[in-house]
Amino acid sequence: MINIICVGKLKEQYIKDMVADYEKRISKYHKINIIELKEEISLEKEAENMFKNIKPTDYVIALAIEGKQNDSVAFANMINDTFNHFGTIDFIIGESNGIAPEIKKRANYLLSFSKMTFPHGLFRSILLEQIYRSFKIINNEKYHK
Repeated sequence: MINIICVGKLKEQYIKDMVADYEKRISKYHKINIIELKEEISLEKEAENMFKNIKPTDYVIALAIEGKQNDSVAFANMINDTFNHFGTIDFIIGESNGIAPEIKKRANYLLSFSKMTFPHGLFRSILLEQIYRSFKIINNEKYHK
């Protein structure tokens, strides 16, 4: 199971469509669930809501600007290796102010896609595309570069 735990709802229809497309593509390889949490007054309150969706046995990857950057092949290998040891991967996408320290502490891995900041919906789409690309790489299937 892959959980994408994120703060905020998507507003733009074109991003909703892109996310839905990648959810459908990924579901051919693995079960995926997107959990949208409401924005709260504080990161600590958002962390409480996130923890309600994280099981102790889950492997947690928090998206954080200070995290490690990987190329697509290394990301695919990480996903494949993780599923050899864990049944669920939780990807955590925080809000514009980031992720609470206690979530980062719980995370098994801090991942950064860039030192740049992306709009929330666009980043969700990018993450899903990279997860889909990972399954194509893992299964030695052709996919555009």
